[in-house]
Amino acid sequence: MYLVLLGPPGAGKGTQAKKLAENLRLPHISTGDILRRNVKDNTALGKQAKGIMDKGLLVPDDLVAKMLDERFNNPDIKNGFILDGYPRTLAQAKTLDDILGRKGKKIDLVVYLNTSDEVIIKRLGGRLVCSKCGANFHVINMPPKVGGACDNCGGSLYQRSDDNEITVRKRLEVYKKEVASLIEYYSKVKKLRSLNADLDAGVVLKQIIDLSAKV
Repeated sequence: MYLVLLGPPGAGKGTQAKKLAENLRLPHISTGDILRRNVKDNTALGKQAKGIMDKGLLVPDDLVAKMLDERFNNPDIKNGFILDGYPRTLAQAKTLDDILGRKGKKIDLVVYLNTSDEVIIKRLGGRLVCSKCGANFHVINMPPKVGGACDNCGGSLYQRSDDNEITVRKRLEVYKKEVASLIEYYSKVKKLRSLNADLDAGVVLKQIIDLSAKV
C-alpha cells in the first residue's frame, strides 16, 4: 500500500501518518524528516541543502526529489509507505510518479484530509513544536507529558511565529490554490478519497484504515 496524505496545515497529516504507520506496519515518510536527516548526517545532498538553507532560501524541488529517490531505495518500503506532506504541487506529483515508476511502484491511494479554516486556526493556535526533532504537540489535543519539553527527545517546545490567525489564513489561501490541481490530478486517475478531518482524530484514522483495506 503506497499511500499519500494530503491536507492543509493543521489537518493532522503528521499525526495520522504516524498512527497509520503503526496500524498498517508501513514506514512513515516525511520530506521534512528526510531533509533534516540528510543535513544531520552530512550527506552530499544534505550539504547542498544546508548551503541553501543557510542563505535563507527554500530547498529546490529537484534536490528534495533526489532525497526521496534515495529514500525509496531502502528495503523497508518494499510493501509500501505512508507519505506525508509531499507532493504539494502538480509538478511534484508528476515527479513522484516518475520516481516510483522507475522502481516499478505506484501510488495506490491518496487521502485528502478536508479541514475547515476555523478548525485549522484553532488547532494551529495551540500547536507546539520541538526545537530539536520537530515533533508536534498541542496544548489541548496532545499536550506533552512534561510541560515545555518534547516527549521524544526532551527538546524545548515553542510556538511557531506563523501560527497566528492572520498568517494561517494567508497560508490556507496559498494552499487551496496549490492543492486544486492535485485534487484534479488524482481524481482523474481515481485514486483520491476525501475525508472530513474536522472529526476526532481516532474517527479519521479508522476511516483511512477502512479506505486502505478496500484498495
